[in-house]
Amino acid sequence: MNQITRIRPAHSFRASARPGTFLTDDDIQRAAPSVFAVAAHESRSAGFQPIPTSQILTGLRKEGFDVVQASQSRSRDPGRLDFTKHMIRLRHASQTRGTSRAIGDVFPEVVLVNANDGSSSYVMSAGLFRLVCLNGMTVSEKEFQTVRVTHWGDVQGKVIEGSFTVLEESTKALEHAEAWSAIDLSPPEQHALAESARVLRFGNSDGNVTTPITADQLLRANRQADAGPSLWHTFNRLQENVIKGGVSALDRNSTGRPRRVTSRAVNGIDQDQRLNRALWLLAETMADHKAH
Repeated sequence: MNQITRIRPAHSFRASARPGTFLTDDDIQRAAPSVFAVAAHESRSAGFQPIPTSQILTGLRKEGFDVVQASQSRSRDPGRLDFTKHMIRLRHASQTRGTSRAIGDVFPEVVLVNANDGSSSYVMSAGLFRLVCLNGMTVSEKEFQTVRVTHWGDVQGKVIEGSFTVLEESTKALEHAEAWSAIDLSPPEQHALAESARVLRFGNSDGNVTTPITADQLLRANRQADAGPSLWHTFNRLQENVIKGGVSALDRNSTGRPRRVTSRAVNGIDQDQRLNRALWLLAETMADHKAH
């Protein structure tokens, strides 16, 4: 049985397949009903072509792709709930039969985002998945191609073609991960990455950070296998702690009384994508720095 996780508010969910399984349409329907929207939101013009994401998934499954995670954006407007932005992570059969290149527990994925309320076209990005922490990554657009398909013409055909293009990009991302595994970082270099990640996650529009959660806390390993000094180890620790949250620190309220602050998980699709891409870009920049 697959995992359905409730995310506040009550109408927002995320479904993740357990290792070795894939999500069914029933799983996806419970987590992200907007995947099955057959009409466009009333705000769209007559030229907007509302191709249901479920129809696209039918075509992708015929080509060997399976859904491993589905989530849907929150909406304060109940009228947009069935049309709002959703994210689907897919893995191809070639990556699950022992024939793909992988670093231990890392697999290439295609990350598909769409909405029928005009907030998104079909967007496919390269992704990686670490089975050990059940937390998907999305790579930076700096070197890896992202494919966008608008809601007109042969949408299904374009999305399928784009998914194979992005799958190749995800495989290239594994090559970067392999290279990062061979790059050791000094403690100051690890701290510099962590401080940048801290600003990305907690900084305001001016880059100011007020949270008592420190860069060193973001560097803490949640398992012994991630405790190494390599760039890949460092990236994975930061990515998990930034995205999954649960990092706690002591702060004081307005009256000076101590209180505990705990970081929240990143559940919004846009913030998830933005932070994952930014973290990958930070790691790419560090790798370039170490190469010169």
